[in-house]
Amino acid sequence: MNYINYSKPIQDLIECFKKIPGVGEKSAERMALWAIDCDEDFINTFADALIHGKTDIKRCSICNNFSTNDICDICKDKDRDESVICVVEKPKNVILFEKTGSFNGKYHVLDGLISNGNYNNINIEKLLKRLDDGNIKEIILALEPNIDGEVTSLYISKLLESKNVKISKLAHGVPLGADMDYLDLLTLETALNDRKQINSK
Repeated sequence: MNYINYSKPIQDLIECFKKIPGVGEKSAERMALWAIDCDEDFINTFADALIHGKTDIKRCSICNNFSTNDICDICKDKDRDESVICVVEKPKNVILFEKTGSFNGKYHVLDGLISNGNYNNINIEKLLKRLDDGNIKEIILALEPNIDGEVTSLYISKLLESKNVKISKLAHGVPLGADMDYLDLLTLETALNDRKQINSK
């Protein structure tokens, strides 16, 4: 898009900000102009933080959560219950459940949901591999309460039918179609604690 009266560096900056989820054209324009007016030291610090955030953060080789090491702190923690795995869509969902302080198990991050029949969107192989040692007793499907989340939960449940593991879902305190990012912690904690078993193991 051509921004009248803006030089190319400013246009490029606006286009970059527009790529941030939830940021529209007007917001991107304000952010670009704000950045140009910022102190140079701050901009250098900001740029450095972006670069290190991208280069220093990797994925845990066990659960796929964000980590600065090969294995994240949660997977390393021997005080946590290794027999229960809470399956979530995104790393930020891990943070949400950790904030409730009510879950002491481990996690698995799918990195997506099944959408429009595309089963390649989810990281399921690592989860299946973790079940092979026989120490996992329960899988909690804590996915978004929408169509894609329900389809993904059903798909995972079918894959785990032959496994001797309890499968449960969050209780109905989470409204259908709700975005977990905007749920209050009490609702999330209640939904987790009152989870319902969906298989007969």
